[in-house]
Amino acid sequence: MTPPPTIRAATAQDLPRVAEIYAPYVTDTVSTFETEVPELATWHERYDAVLAAQLPFLVAELDGRVCGYAYATPWKVRAAYRHTAETSIYLDPAAQGRGVGGALLDALVAGCAEAGRRELIAVIADSGSPASPALHTTRGFVTAGRLRNVGLKHDRWIDTILMQLSMDPG
Repeated sequence: MTPPPTIRAATAQDLPRVAEIYAPYVTDTVSTFETEVPELATWHERYDAVLAAQLPFLVAELDGRVCGYAYATPWKVRAAYRHTAETSIYLDPAAQGRGVGGALLDALVAGCAEAGRRELIAVIADSGSPASPALHTTRGFVTAGRLRNVGLKHDRWIDTILMQLSMDPG
């Protein structure tokens, strides 16, 4: 039996590993619409922005090594959106299927609730894999819509699936 992952707040020292995990998603997949691998300095800026917004930036560890990360960002900049956040989760391929994604998403949802967010949005590139939509569904996210052909990457037009979790449906 595999021990569960350890989930903790990310530190600036984790960012090189976060960058390492993310880079193949940029270069080899359509899971992100970024087309250039971000520099480490960009990761520091993103990390600082997440913390400045008082939102969670988390890492998961298996066997003492960071194997995934998740964070939330403000959904939009206009004040009326202040209770809504967008979620992001990325895993080292070796961590997939080991409960890491679910543990990260659970902790991210809890952290966003603690930060006063009531609506969470996952913008999922429709790569053809059901894994991310299935993970979000198991955590209570529902499909809120589809944006067709909004990304062009690797000579392919890609849809995004919008999934939403209402943590305070009242």
